[in-house]
Amino acid sequence: MKRTIKEIESLLQTLTDEHHPLFQELCHDERKSVQKLIACWYKQKESAAQAKQQWDQMSRHEQQLYNNGVHYIAGVDEVGRGPLAGPVVAAAVILPKDVYIPGLNDSKKLSEAKRERLFDTIQSCAVSIGIGVATAAEIDEVNIYEATKIAMIRAIQQLTPQPDYVLIDAMKLPIDIPQQSLIKGDANSVSIAASSIIAKVTRDRFMKRLGMQYPQYGFEKHMGYGTEYHLQAIRTYGITNEHRRSFAPVKEVLQQKREGEI
Repeated sequence: MKRTIKEIESLLQTLTDEHHPLFQELCHDERKSVQKLIACWYKQKESAAQAKQQWDQMSRHEQQLYNNGVHYIAGVDEVGRGPLAGPVVAAAVILPKDVYIPGLNDSKKLSEAKRERLFDTIQSCAVSIGIGVATAAEIDEVNIYEATKIAMIRAIQQLTPQPDYVLIDAMKLPIDIPQQSLIKGDANSVSIAASSIIAKVTRDRFMKRLGMQYPQYGFEKHMGYGTEYHLQAIRTYGITNEHRRSFAPVKEVLQQKREGEI
């Protein structure tokens, strides 16, 4: 008696070797629905292999440090340098040495749904996570580059235990911990990729709450970036305490308002 499609679907989830006698038996089942399940099995196996290859490639900096006796490695990244409103948010993440998180990547390359799922995974398995924020007022006071460093340092200070080594996305920090700056670090280090996801999801959630507080600005849609909708809202309603007065588009609107052009 032939197995049902539902039985075969469940069975395939338990098989990892295409040479297994049961798998070979299923391959000889001529039903189209079974062959479709076999094709999906191969596709999933290929995707899993690609994910593992990507992970190994993105773990090479961490593995080298582990091989040199380093125990706790923190990846550090930020999000929110470019927007006209909202804070710059940095995250620092220490992942366990033997962790494997399939699909982990630069947050910019992931859908919102995938970022949310990975955010939860990272939260559940990380040794420690730190969040650092520099407000719009601080950005105006010291400039966005210095504010980014402040946010990153604050994120690192939140970590327990403190890291033995820090991998940072394209930034050098005035800290006493050994560090390495990696260009496009969020695509070349699993630790930095994890921190980019934590920072992105954290800031997006903040901007969505801000959107509820100031519905006329649409913060939940553009996250504070200078879209035409956002610029028009600034012209119409003025600015909030979350706007960066030192950024050219906001500064220009304020100047025009002072001169009576708007």
